[in-house]
Amino acid sequence: MIAVNQDCIKCGVCAEVCPVSILDMGQDGPSLLHPKSCIQCGHCVAVCPQEALDHEQFPRSQQVPLERYPVLDPLTAARFLRSRRSIRSYKNEAVPKEKLLELLEIARFAPSGGNSQGLSYIVVTEKELLKKLTAATVDWMEEEIRKGVAWSKAYEGVVRGYRKTGRDLILRDAPGLIVATAPKTFPLGHDNTRYSLAYVELYAPALGLGSCWAGYFEMCASSGYPEVYRLLGLAEGITVTGAVMVGFPKYQYHRLVDRNPLQVTWR
Repeated sequence: MIAVNQDCIKCGVCAEVCPVSILDMGQDGPSLLHPKSCIQCGHCVAVCPQEALDHEQFPRSQQVPLERYPVLDPLTAARFLRSRRSIRSYKNEAVPKEKLLELLEIARFAPSGGNSQGLSYIVVTEKELLKKLTAATVDWMEEEIRKGVAWSKAYEGVVRGYRKTGRDLILRDAPGLIVATAPKTFPLGHDNTRYSLAYVELYAPALGLGSCWAGYFEMCASSGYPEVYRLLGLAEGITVTGAVMVGFPKYQYHRLVDRNPLQVTWR
């Protein structure tokens, strides 16, 4: 699975960074001890300072050089992260397919447990389908209220506003919805989705977009509500693992919001 050329200086870095410790550094350079245990993360190829190592599962030719990568200074990085906002008011403007694809191209590079990845996405931009997903979620909320289950009190105002005025507090009239899915048998589906959609949230402002977790919709989908799965056309054995609304922000924020004071214990 791996190839080592004459430029190898036997520094051992590739073996040291291997997450599953299956690279061995010998007199002739690195060798792969247990090929079937390789998680195909690409660390060994990416870290080699001599470009001496290649791997058939993630060829060096497909990796992007980082020599000129501009590392953000602490102040810029901190303000970038703090400026993330949950956008709940969107312009009545469709998001170009190209921008949505850019978001998902970044999302697929998010970390995942054991490099398992394993996610697929459904992007909903059809207005009628978005309205139907909102309506289905409200129907589910009403059922939960009748049952008196936990959280049902929080649904009452949402349902009342929707029934009386049509106000959409589910998907916020967003022009786009990114739905992450995974096989029901995949144990890391929800965890990997959180990392992936967090990348969507952080990258969206670079494209002039805003986003917000579709929490009510997620709760409905996670319950297995059949109408949502029917509307999305999901196959048997596939489950919704997360969802994020996307669109062009209607308003601009001018200040960074504070949070609760840091609580930390040193041991």
